[in-house]
Amino acid sequence: MIRRVDLRNIDKIPQPVVPRAQIDVESVISVVKPIIEDVKKNGDEAVINWTEKFDGVKPSAIRVPQEVIDKAFSEMPSDVVDALEEAIKRTKKVHQSQTRNGSTTQVVSGGSVSQRWLPVDRVGLYVPGGNAVYPSSVVMNVVPAQIAGVRSIAVTSPAQKENNGWPNKTILAACKLLGITEIYAAGGAQAIAMFAYGTKTCEPVNMVTGPGNIYVTAAKRLLRGLIGIDSEAGPTEIAILADESGNASWIAADLISQAEHDVIAASVLVTTSEKLAVEVEKELELQVPQTKHAQRIKQALSGNQSAIVLVKDLPQGLAVIDQYAAEHLEIHTLDAQNMAYKVKNAGAIFIGPHAPVSLGDYLAGSNHVLPTGGCACHSSGLSVQTFLRGVSYIDYSKEALEDAANQIRTLAHTEDLPAHAQAVDIRFEKP
Repeated sequence: MIRRVDLRNIDKIPQPVVPRAQIDVESVISVVKPIIEDVKKNGDEAVINWTEKFDGVKPSAIRVPQEVIDKAFSEMPSDVVDALEEAIKRTKKVHQSQTRNGSTTQVVSGGSVSQRWLPVDRVGLYVPGGNAVYPSSVVMNVVPAQIAGVRSIAVTSPAQKENNGWPNKTILAACKLLGITEIYAAGGAQAIAMFAYGTKTCEPVNMVTGPGNIYVTAAKRLLRGLIGIDSEAGPTEIAILADESGNASWIAADLISQAEHDVIAASVLVTTSEKLAVEVEKELELQVPQTKHAQRIKQALSGNQSAIVLVKDLPQGLAVIDQYAAEHLEIHTLDAQNMAYKVKNAGAIFIGPHAPVSLGDYLAGSNHVLPTGGCACHSSGLSVQTFLRGVSYIDYSKEALEDAANQIRTLAHTEDLPAHAQAVDIRFEKP
């Protein structure tokens, strides 16, 4: 069900050890461009028409009425509401610590530079609604935006046949709990275009965050610059670093949990123990047929993007892990905390046997919107910082500018930009 890669007799680690599933975003650009242009030109009507074509239902309007939101919340089982409330509470607690304070640096006498962190004014948050529905993604996107102080927050999620053309009821309930009243029944590229250009019903936004399918990703790519984006999210992935102390049953369950998302999801185990590898393979054979989405999981685990990698020791294992730069990384080793802090590249690191990725998906308090496709070597997950902009304030007196004038002049002429020097000199010319 899952292939093996044996690196125990190899000194130089191949590039890559485990390849990612190939997502050819460029291949759908030609499909997405006309959708974006149509929404730009025809607004609400285009959004509704494309929704009918792709989702098989025609909403009566793109904005969800408040009474529909309230009704969805009133019909939500109490245990779902309780779980969402606890997720919101924990996520707020973690993200409150991510706020940024301004600073002022006295560079010279009479010259200072200050920095303030200002929130993005208006954001559009995309919540998927394909193979699964993700109210947890509402929490993960809305909470950091609210803590950052974003003035205006809008949420969009695909229209559902089962809910009369409105987004899934659990999405609406999660929004209600967070105080979000501006919700749209739109998915795919048309939703991103709606946010970017605005329509009669929806004001344009400054930034769009949240994962989506290949068409959402293509729309983000085409509209980046007009709007800010968080990332081009790829298929979800888990990597696990384990030694002989790992529990094969638990590790197999964690690999399965990520494979459950998509047939191109990646599940990778890196281990020093061949015995553990064999046990995990046996557990996968036992557990996968018992799952609800067995076919999808089996396809993901059998894909080239998933593997069990045997390494000669933990230092080699760390090298493999850092090369892979996983979205989610679990550490199942002796002294797991010490090992976790040796890792350089990962979106989020789950330490020890009692911190599965599913904890982070819902109730750890951390954010589950994380860099995929190896981007964890240079990018961070969604946070309060995503919605903040650092603005510099330069305050110099006449004397402080005069003191710097000669060196400004020197550098300006070195770069053959004499007008830069003149912009300083003119301030000291005698009338």
